[in-house]
Amino acid sequence: MRRIDLHCYPGTPEWVASQGPFAEALAAYWKKPWVGRPETDIVADISAAGLQALLVAFDIETSTGAPACGNAYVAAMRDRHPEIFLGAWGAVDPLKGPGAIAEAEEAVRVHRVLGFHFHPIMGRFRVDDPELWPLFDTISGLGVPVMIDVGTTGMGAGLPGGLGTQLGHAHPLAIDVLAATFPQLTIVASHPGWPWIDEMTAVALHKGNVFWELSGWAPKYFPPQLRSDIRGRLRDKIMFGTDHPSIPFDRLLREWDELGFDDAVRAAVFHANAERVLGL
Repeated sequence: MRRIDLHCYPGTPEWVASQGPFAEALAAYWKKPWVGRPETDIVADISAAGLQALLVAFDIETSTGAPACGNAYVAAMRDRHPEIFLGAWGAVDPLKGPGAIAEAEEAVRVHRVLGFHFHPIMGRFRVDDPELWPLFDTISGLGVPVMIDVGTTGMGAGLPGGLGTQLGHAHPLAIDVLAATFPQLTIVASHPGWPWIDEMTAVALHKGNVFWELSGWAPKYFPPQLRSDIRGRLRDKIMFGTDHPSIPFDRLLREWDELGFDDAVRAAVFHANAERVLGL
């Protein structure tokens, strides 16, 4: 069965550098070294797992000063391995104001990104902030989707004050407001959204332009109500992602299999919904 990973970070030294002071905290959270690996090794691992993937750029420069792992970088990596990478999510730091708008336009027209990923907790913003409306209006006008993290994050977890980050920036109700304000904008919520899984379920059910990929979370920890909704009322909304390199591919695929979904549900989650919604 085809498996499309909607949320695959490059995993290279350049990507690790883009996380600035949070890299050390992520190593502690995931209980493994958080260091970049050669691109050839990353590609080999994705291929061995039988996946195709969408790369994800990363830019939280305003909040950390760390250099972005930006749009040109993921586009070039995509183009070097077209058999593995079906596309790339770009990234713009919305706190850059008009500069972010210009960067978004360039990313679509020059680097041909699929859409844009936003990490509200680490970027220190909420996507329902009206000051960001010009950026999202531009993205909607470009006709590309966005992918927005919801719920908690390992970045800063366990550190005093979470290194200044606020979990409320990634509350699902911020996506609800964004979806209502920009009904033509396709929005993919990223990660299960704990501790607000029920709230995220409500948003996904209520807003026709909101979808949901469940990366970055071991499937065995999905709560019963989410498991039921994946095979039921959310079966046309849910997509697969890994959040590479957070959790090993073999563990994720094994635990998805252990959920016991039939082939029709698995096909929808692993590839059919992404093909339909994102045109892959």
